[in-house]
Amino acid sequence: MKNEFNGNYSEVTEFILLGFRTPPKLQILLFFVFLLIYMVTVVGNVSMIIVIKMDSRLQTPMYFFLKNLSALDLCYSTVIAPKALANFLSDEKKISYNGCAAQFFFFALFVTTEGFLLAVMAFDRFSAICSPLLYPVRMSQKVCVQLVTGSYICGSINSIVQTSFTFSLHFCGENRLDHFFCDVPALIKVSCVDTFVNEIVLFILSGFIIITTTTVILVSYAYILSTVLKIPSTHGRGKTFSTCGSHIAAVSLFYGTVFFMYAQPGAISSPEQNKIVAVLYTLIIPMLNPLIYSLRNQDVKDAVKRLLCGK
Repeated sequence: MKNEFNGNYSEVTEFILLGFRTPPKLQILLFFVFLLIYMVTVVGNVSMIIVIKMDSRLQTPMYFFLKNLSALDLCYSTVIAPKALANFLSDEKKISYNGCAAQFFFFALFVTTEGFLLAVMAFDRFSAICSPLLYPVRMSQKVCVQLVTGSYICGSINSIVQTSFTFSLHFCGENRLDHFFCDVPALIKVSCVDTFVNEIVLFILSGFIIITTTTVILVSYAYILSTVLKIPSTHGRGKTFSTCGSHIAAVSLFYGTVFFMYAQPGAISSPEQNKIVAVLYTLIIPMLNPLIYSLRNQDVKDAVKRLLCGK
C-alpha cells in the first residue's frame, strides 16, 4: 500500500523511459532490430491496404475489415516505435508528461479497437459460412461501417477511462518508468498514492473487454465448426476452414499477449517480463498480421500478382 499524496512534493513534468537496460553497444543493435521490425510492419500493412483498395475482387466485407485491421496495426505500432527508436540513441530518454498521456491514450484506443475488430471479423466469418443466403443483407456496406465505427467507439471509451484514471494519479518526483513506452503498469508503479482503485479498474475493464470479445469469437467459431463438420467432402471442409485459419492465428497471438499483460492478477509485478510481452503485441504482431493474412490467403496473393502485372 502506497502512502497518501504529500502536498510538499512537486508534480513531475516529464518521464524517463528506462527501456531495456543493456550496454550501449547492445542498444545500437536493438535500435536496428526495432527499426527493421517497424519498417517491415509499415511496408506490410501499407501494402495490404493498397492491395485491398486497388483490387475490385477484394471489395467484400472480409477484406474491408482486414483493411481496417492493417490500419490499426500501422497506427498503434507507430504510436510506440518512433519514440522507442529515438530513445535507443539518446542518453536522456525523456518524454513529456503530456506526451506520455497522449501516447498512452492513442495506444489504448488502437489496441482496444483492434480487439473489438477481431470479434467483428469472427462474426463476419460466422455470417458468411453459417448463413450464406442472408450474408449480403446481414453484412451490407452500411452494417460493416457501423461495426467498425462501433469498435472505435468502444476503444475510445476504454481509452478515455483508462487515461483519466491513470493520469489523475500523483507522481511525486519519481519519474523513471521501467518500460520503453507509457503503459499503465509502469505508471502505476511510480505513483506516490494508493493505486488499488486503478489496478481494480484496469483488471475489470481489461477482463470485461477480453471476455465479451472472446465470447463472440468462441461462439462464432463453435457455430462455424458445427456447420463445417456437416459438409460431406473433405475438400469442402478444408477450403472453408482455410478462410478462418488466418483469423484464428491473429486472434491467438493478440489475445494471448494482451491477457498476459492486463487481465491476470499480478500482471504489473514483473517489468522485465512485461517488456518482452509488450514487444510482441506492439511490434511483432503488427508485423506478422499482414504476413499471416497474405501467405495463407490465395485471394490476396492473386491480387498482388494482378497489381504487379498491371492487370
